[in-house]
Amino acid sequence: MMREQIEKLQNVEKSLSESKGRFELFALFLREDSPNKWDLLISADWAIADKKASINIIIEEIRKVLSDKELLMLSRLIILDKNDAALKAIHKAMHVEHGLAEISDSNFLGLAIKHAFLITSRREDHNKVPVKNYAK
Repeated sequence: MMREQIEKLQNVEKSLSESKGRFELFALFLREDSPNKWDLLISADWAIADKKASINIIIEEIRKVLSDKELLMLSRLIILDKNDAALKAIHKAMHVEHGLAEISDSNFLGLAIKHAFLITSRREDHNKVPVKNYAK
């Protein structure tokens, strides 16, 4: 995956974040056993709510910025649920939002990853207790 295509996908992530809602994960993974075919892994409340419609929306946005040749570099789009073990492992490894972090030769839950680009990897903290202000 070349820097130019990464930048285009960063723009897609930022645009969808603004129009649909924030991502917990938006990342490209090149598996060891996948010859130059990248998986796009995402997780977001709005995407989980209706996976089929969300996949169509995301693909439509990607088609606006990537050429047909560039599109061939993507093998699949995977929407991860919040309690997915792989999502938790990715969050533990890296935190980034609307940026770019690169990982090489790693292993996530037994899946050998040759290369990865994390555009957003941020955990929603659902356990946060709102702080009450008792000052008068």
